[in-house]
Amino acid sequence: MSDLGPVDPGRADEAAWLRRWRLRPDGEPATTTTSRLIPVRTEDDVPAILKVAHESEEARGAALLVALDGHGAVRVIRRDHRALLIERAMGPRDLVAMVRAGEDDEATRIVCGVADRLHAETDRVLGLADPPPLVPLEDWFRQLFANADGLGPLHRAGADLARRRLDDDREPVVLHGDLHHGNVLDFGERGWLAIDPKGLVGDAEFDVCNLLCNPSHERALMPGRLARQFAVAVEATGFEARRLRDWLVAWSALSSTWFELDGRPERAESAARIGETAAGLAV
Repeated sequence: MSDLGPVDPGRADEAAWLRRWRLRPDGEPATTTTSRLIPVRTEDDVPAILKVAHESEEARGAALLVALDGHGAVRVIRRDHRALLIERAMGPRDLVAMVRAGEDDEATRIVCGVADRLHAETDRVLGLADPPPLVPLEDWFRQLFANADGLGPLHRAGADLARRRLDDDREPVVLHGDLHHGNVLDFGERGWLAIDPKGLVGDAEFDVCNLLCNPSHERALMPGRLARQFAVAVEATGFEARRLRDWLVAWSALSSTWFELDGRPERAESAARIGETAAGLAV
């Protein structure tokens, strides 16, 4: 494709996908910790995103997106190995901007609604002839279980709560695993849809927890904010408040553990503070 221009040798793989799928670059690429994201247009001039994964775990999320088939999540146009071509969010609304504009409650309701749509696809997704490989919450929490005693009281409490809830006899649902304000986008006529799932399976309440810790730890720790958004989430989902609180403490402990193991002590401390605040919520 002559309109690709000079190709950076480090980006030759991306250029190969652009040529193979006859895509035209249509904006500035972005790089995340796991992927390279390139705005493109297809042969038919449809706006899309070419996602080239750098981490193997991205394949699990891509498989879940294919299985969801556009229900509550971004639609996959093409997929092959590490490359994923997905529809591009073209709507004008942004959940982080809504929070900053004083529409925190509405943003929480929107994400909870997307979670509900995803969970409603459980029977269909798990009933496919070739269902996507999903990680049980038991496995997702393994680093918290292994490190809780060496970290702090919040981590031990979070591990105990996770263990208690995992031992409950509950019907598991398909989980996004990383639902927050940056992973639910405005797709115009298609509405609000999720991107970048982790691909988990377990208790539905877990999927709301990261939302309550976002769009930043600083926002989550503002006086009264966690209690208010927790109440909004309970009302929007119909979840039992005690179960959601338990999972929120457990999630905060797990998140803090990951930050600690990643050498980010300040983030580990703020995640733990969210868990401590959550533990004090009245339910």
